[in-house]
Amino acid sequence: MSHWSRILPLLFCLSAAGYGQSKEFIQLNRELLNLEDKVTTAQRSTDEKLERILQMVQKLSESYGSAIGDLSGSLKQQLEEQRKTAATTGLKVDQMAAEFQALKESVAAVNARFSRLEQQITDIRTALATMQAPPAPPAAATPSGLSAEALFQNALRDKNGGNDQLALRQFEDYLAAFGSTERAGAAQYYIGEIYFNAGEWQKAADAFDMVLEKYPDNEKTPDAHYMKALALRRLGKNAAARDEFNALIKRFPGNRELVERARAQLKEISAAKPATKR
Repeated sequence: MSHWSRILPLLFCLSAAGYGQSKEFIQLNRELLNLEDKVTTAQRSTDEKLERILQMVQKLSESYGSAIGDLSGSLKQQLEEQRKTAATTGLKVDQMAAEFQALKESVAAVNARFSRLEQQITDIRTALATMQAPPAPPAAATPSGLSAEALFQNALRDKNGGNDQLALRQFEDYLAAFGSTERAGAAQYYIGEIYFNAGEWQKAADAFDMVLEKYPDNEKTPDAHYMKALALRRLGKNAAARDEFNALIKRFPGNRELVERARAQLKEISAAKPATKR
């Protein structure tokens, strides 16, 4: 009950005691009653409005709570789906890695098989080549059972006697049977001389060059230099001949006779002039 409901009766009693049953009192009493009604009505209206406000607040609270609950549930569901997706993706990656490793191992195995197959093919080819190769020629036999020295002396005697063709065959036989002996370089040199005397300059140059290549420290090596240079001059190869004469002078300066003859040849080469074209 509000404070107005306590104050109004009190005012009413005071008014009755002071003014009696006058018209003013009656009028005042009415106004007080009207005021009490208005106050009561205003209080009731205020309570009703407050109640409606509280109900609206309650409804809003419940609505927001439901919305927040729905949003939270949706977020939880999305997070769970993302977690499942990530787990599935990780599993797929692991499976792909395992498949890739298996593929690498398969490729390595195939490469190993190819390597073994290639080696087998190489072995087969080698075996076929060995089977198809002609047998090695038998070692050259010593002509007529002659010793190395006897064969060399016979060839030299025929050469000095002018029987060059027979001497050539005997020197060749000597090299075939005794190519690693001490006189092999001399035999090769005499072959070059036979070709030179026959005017076969290129064969002579090749024979003398063989002396320089196979028997560089032979007693006939200085002569092979000189005769090779002469054969090159006969072939018109003066530049190559000049190099060969210079090699003789540089390598064997103590062989005075050959050095002087080589220098004389060099002077002739230098003095020679190319033919003038008309």
